[in-house]
Amino acid sequence: MTDAAVRDVAYRGFRFPADLRLGTGQGLRATDRGLVLADTADPVTHRHPDGHSRWYAAGSWTSPPVPAGFAVREVVPSWTADTPGDSWLRVELRGWHGDAPVTGWYELAEWAGDDHAVRRTSIPGQRDTTASVDTDTLVLAAPTTGWQVRVTLLRPADAVESPVLRSVGAVASGADRTAGSDGGGAAWGTVLDVPRYSQRRHAGAHPQWAGGGDSWCSPTCTSMVLAYWGAEPAPERYAWVEPPGPRPVVVHAVRHCYDHAYAGAGNWSFNTAYAGLHGMDAFVTRLRSLAEAEAFVAAGIPLIVSATFRAGEVRGLDYDTAGHLVVLVGFTADGEPVLNDPYAPDDAGVRRAVARGAFARAWQAGSGGIAYVVRPPDVPLPAPPAQANW
Repeated sequence: MTDAAVRDVAYRGFRFPADLRLGTGQGLRATDRGLVLADTADPVTHRHPDGHSRWYAAGSWTSPPVPAGFAVREVVPSWTADTPGDSWLRVELRGWHGDAPVTGWYELAEWAGDDHAVRRTSIPGQRDTTASVDTDTLVLAAPTTGWQVRVTLLRPADAVESPVLRSVGAVASGADRTAGSDGGGAAWGTVLDVPRYSQRRHAGAHPQWAGGGDSWCSPTCTSMVLAYWGAEPAPERYAWVEPPGPRPVVVHAVRHCYDHAYAGAGNWSFNTAYAGLHGMDAFVTRLRSLAEAEAFVAAGIPLIVSATFRAGEVRGLDYDTAGHLVVLVGFTADGEPVLNDPYAPDDAGVRRAVARGAFARAWQAGSGGIAYVVRPPDVPLPAPPAQANW
């Protein structure tokens, strides 16, 4: 077997209303759908990054401090929610060490499921001696062994419809600590029937979103996985796409994953939040090896993973990328990963097998093993490892 780095990784998620009492809520109430704003929600004024201000009713839920059990270097949040009307969410993180916070709060997102009222965005320019924000990731500089998340729900002061928070969590990761065997075998010979979508069929189209299809790998992958679960948006949801082009449902995903500050649709957290709009339980985590990924494939769950490589480094992938998303749909009988690679020139070329060891290195070195887990809530996850990263 190939050698693989073993990384300290821990994921913790909170699902509502069951986990409401684990944290501290203010101005919220629990429903069978999740957390919503209470009638006692506080009025606040907020100035958005694009310069406009508005009065909102606001309430927040703050998680308990979550110990990771190791020195944390990065934290990536994810959530699922609905934002009817002009409502939206603010998502913040801070680092903990021992029994006290060691950083201030950093804003990771102003997020809404649509973009007609709020420009969905990460918040650039947040950096001090303790931490910084890199789009969808809190990067820690201070000694940190845990994290805390705060989600604020906001609706216009004159509106009735509340945002609904269904889940929130984060994955914390540390440094590589050992080298070990990649193992594997649980899903060898299993390939899931995920539909094949090429992003490059959209090359040059809708350049207002990251220049067009050549940069749409992440939402194209998210669309493939939603289609696998039969959870794509209905045609009337993307009837606005004009011209419709080869696959308007992908254009719809791009628009609804788009991060206005990042100027792209590759924000990891925004992609899983988009999947959550379609009834999925979805979150971002980091996996340590292809052996861990095999557990998901064996359970019938494809993964969206992020890798970095140069042409010739991974047999089967003949181009350069500084960060590319693909769907891991299975494994050959010999254990080679089978991908739906949206960078193929057409749908027919999307499915490909790649070299196991080289791809594992490109995935782990490129993104630290980032994976989007997207599945219906009634589909069980595989049993997690002792240091739980799902």
